[in-house]
Amino acid sequence: MRHELRTPINHILGYCEMLMEEQQLPERSLQDLQRIHTGGKELQGLIAHYFEEDQFYKQRDLHQLYHELRTPVNHIVGYCELLIEQAEDAAMTGPVPDLRKIRDAASNWLALVEAYLIEPAIAAGSEGDLLPANLALNVGYTFKVPEPRSAQGPFKDEGAILIVDDDETSREMLARRLRRSGYVVSAVASGLHALSLARRQEFDLVLLDMIMPGLDGFQVLAKFKAEPGLREIPVVMLSALDEENGIARCIEMGAEDYLSKPFNPVFLRARVGACLDKKRLRDRERATHEALVKSQQHLAAELAEAAAYVRSLLPPPLVGQVETEWCFQPSEQLGGDAFGYHIIDAEHLAVYLLDVCGHGVGAALLSVSVLNTIRSENLPGVDFRRPESVLAGLNRVFRMQHQNNLFFSIWYGVFDVPRRELHFASGGHPPALLLVPGLNSEFMTQCLRTDAPAVGCLEETQYAAVVAAVPPGSRLLVFSDGVFEIFQGTDRVGTWMEFVAEFQQVEVRKLRPAERLKRALQLRGAAALEDDFSFLELRFA
Repeated sequence: MRHELRTPINHILGYCEMLMEEQQLPERSLQDLQRIHTGGKELQGLIAHYFEEDQFYKQRDLHQLYHELRTPVNHIVGYCELLIEQAEDAAMTGPVPDLRKIRDAASNWLALVEAYLIEPAIAAGSEGDLLPANLALNVGYTFKVPEPRSAQGPFKDEGAILIVDDDETSREMLARRLRRSGYVVSAVASGLHALSLARRQEFDLVLLDMIMPGLDGFQVLAKFKAEPGLREIPVVMLSALDEENGIARCIEMGAEDYLSKPFNPVFLRARVGACLDKKRLRDRERATHEALVKSQQHLAAELAEAAAYVRSLLPPPLVGQVETEWCFQPSEQLGGDAFGYHIIDAEHLAVYLLDVCGHGVGAALLSVSVLNTIRSENLPGVDFRRPESVLAGLNRVFRMQHQNNLFFSIWYGVFDVPRRELHFASGGHPPALLLVPGLNSEFMTQCLRTDAPAVGCLEETQYAAVVAAVPPGSRLLVFSDGVFEIFQGTDRVGTWMEFVAEFQQVEVRKLRPAERLKRALQLRGAAALEDDFSFLELRFA
């Protein structure tokens, strides 16, 4: 009942404030308009005094109550009729429709009071003209619900607002205020119509009345927040009730804000503007996020394609007098490791593994460039059967100042098939291991290493080659430092000496390259390693 009684007052105050803002009336008429506004505020105070739950059921003088309620209404109606006559006499037709709406709202309010209080009291036969405490309220008093109005006009980027209110005058008054602020406004009378319209057209904000026939505001809000296509639209709840429980319930259900009727024009503009600003910010953030995700997906696809290309450059297994097997696992999609082997001529087989500093695209591009240079033997004046000549040629071509300050370590060897000799040289790279069979199926471990800096660091580096005999049944292991420098816990990294010492164990020596990767992951205790894992094994018949 309090809600129904406050609605006409909202109309009185709203239209009165708009007339004062538009200043269509002369100064002397504006004073009367201010008196109408004061009367509306007085009615608000009377409702707060007489219709709160702790006051309503107290006995009081019926004549006094009716007089107090009727007096401000008489003032409002009287001043409205006076202003209408003055406007018509001055041929000012603009304010007349709104003045009539104010007058009609005041008359409607008085009719509601009589229907809710006076008529039930008379029917109850109250004694001594007192309003009885046990008065059976006429809560069945019904009102005609206006038919839904169609949506208004096209939508624009600056802000499309949907008003949902069963009271036609409230809808019209609120829509007028918002349109004057530059918003594109649509207004409907029911929750079902609002849901239907919001599914077909885009809105930036919904102003939703809490108390409506059929689906009330709580139910409509719940449906908005339950639908994926609607849940991102901010909703501001509207009600003549200023109950904290209702506010809290709306906010918990996902409402953006709450406005009490009648609307303070400053609050209305501020809160609508703030909600739209927040929505625009969220829309920009969402668009930025979607663009970022799309960019990341595109980049991931390109990186995957590049990683597939790098892997395609790795050599197929050899079988016969020399057999090969390898395992390659970059720490990222693109790593800095690369390796290969190829036949130089009928008597010489080249084998090599390089590790560019860093990871990612830059390191991968350099490693692929070096790998292709070695495979194609495209170094002028270099004999690829001489490891020291190859490393010197690479050092001349791939200067770090010309490679975005990237350099690389490398181990390069050439197997002389007739002589069963391995000529090798390295620059800043871990030694290769040559497992030479001994007595009783034991193996001796030889570290194949030469002392020289990484390729690309120093301009006049001298590289030297060393020769090692390769008896039948020997195994050559060439790898990057990611094979043994494995993080174990938070403060410990595996060392070269520990790695070599493990080869005294028969079960470790027998591990194949893929099994070594599995062992490394077990030592790390994780699904990935911090560095590229490249392990190449050659077995000599």
